[in-house]
Amino acid sequence: MQNNETEEPAPPAPETGNAISTPEAPATSPAPSPQTGAMTKRGKKSWAQRHPWLRRIGIAFLVLVGVVLASLVLFRFVNPPITSVMVIEKLRGETLKRRWVPIEKISPHMRLAVIASEDGNFCHHQGVDWAAVRQVLQSAKNLEPARGASTIPMQVAKNIYLWDFRSYLRKALEVPLAYAIVTIWPKRRVLEVYLNIAQFGPGLFGVEAASQRYFRKPASALTQSEAVLLATTLPKPKLRNPARPNRTHRAVANAVQKRLPYIAKRADCILNP
Repeated sequence: MQNNETEEPAPPAPETGNAISTPEAPATSPAPSPQTGAMTKRGKKSWAQRHPWLRRIGIAFLVLVGVVLASLVLFRFVNPPITSVMVIEKLRGETLKRRWVPIEKISPHMRLAVIASEDGNFCHHQGVDWAAVRQVLQSAKNLEPARGASTIPMQVAKNIYLWDFRSYLRKALEVPLAYAIVTIWPKRRVLEVYLNIAQFGPGLFGVEAASQRYFRKPASALTQSEAVLLATTLPKPKLRNPARPNRTHRAVANAVQKRLPYIAKRADCILNP
């Protein structure tokens, strides 16, 4: 008798270890668009590329420092032809009067007087007298009057490179310039330059021109009292007249003159050849 039931197909046999499997195709990521690549490159810019103006300022600063240092080396041997303070006076309409003389033709009285008046520790500091700075700060804290703490190297820096009106910026710039000056120049050269560029009156620069104007004699012939009057003119050259000192000027000069014997013991760097 015939069987009417249809046989179902047998289920496929399970794959054995010897069966070869078909490898799957690796997933591919879409290629980056040109815009995405450009954004990635922009994101990798260096700090200098993101701030080009800072880079230009840095380069300009380094060039300026190099020019100043080169000029200091040059002025170690060559007299400065003009200073920034002289240029400012010229722009104010003053006629400049000056005459350069070597330190050997400046009276020893004048060399000593300017140290006693302006920078008592001139031979013993390296450009900045920090002890004097601390005294000024302490006096200011106690609301007491005090003399300035600017040294002769700082005054040279101000006269050659900076300006004559007071500001904290000028003081901050004077400090590194003073250290550079003392590093490159010997102390005798520092004093020689200072006495030839310092202002002694409106448009009047240098001790030789001042000596001729006020005392009708060369700087080499200045007496002690004349030298002290000239030296004490320097803090206020447009207000004080050494040929006709007022009471305040005379009192300051007398105080400086009393200090000369003490300063002479500490000024070997400029009195001895």
